[in-house]
Amino acid sequence: MDVEMKTEVPAAVSRKRTAPDQQGDLSKRQRLTSIRKIAVPVHRVTPLKDNWMKIFSPIVEQLKLQIRYNIKTRQVEIRQPQQNGTSDNDASLQKAADFVRAFILGFEVEDALALLRLEDLFVESFEVKDVKTLNGDHLSRCIGRLAGKGGRTKFTIENVTKTRIVLADSKIHILGSYKNIQLAKRAVSNLILGSPASKVYGNLRNIASKISDSL
Repeated sequence: MDVEMKTEVPAAVSRKRTAPDQQGDLSKRQRLTSIRKIAVPVHRVTPLKDNWMKIFSPIVEQLKLQIRYNIKTRQVEIRQPQQNGTSDNDASLQKAADFVRAFILGFEVEDALALLRLEDLFVESFEVKDVKTLNGDHLSRCIGRLAGKGGRTKFTIENVTKTRIVLADSKIHILGSYKNIQLAKRAVSNLILGSPASKVYGNLRNIASKISDSL
């Protein structure tokens, strides 16, 4: 009997010791999953401050989340109120993070807000070098062709494909539905490869008209 008691008591003690640790790890994981952090580059800090209320209001009033800008880490932090750890809030948290991330990439607040209202919108990013390797003046001329005189080429692609495009140095960000993003990406890629803008416009309009007819 004495031997059995000696072997059972340490086991019971060890269970009491590990249980609080496991609970602490679980609560820590829950805290980590209920927060999103979006890094803010130096050149986007001023636009963020200027548009802060436009970003703050929908996240707090509509999505019922908490948001702040951490000056030390230069990150926007979004989190759930502690009493609201539901799956609906998880979806809202992801929407809010996508909205802020789109603004940080360079989209206007009004365009990025569509990510909160609509379910089938995404942001896709790629670089010029992913399509064709260009350097120096060749890269600069390519980016100029993508924008067009007074931004005409970019605006035309946006209007025809119903997307929004941001040209950030050699990076291209496209906001829209999956199908429309693919259309815009194809048009941008053709311009990078050297196709004349007029030919790209014609192909876009033909494709867009076929899509509208099918709908």
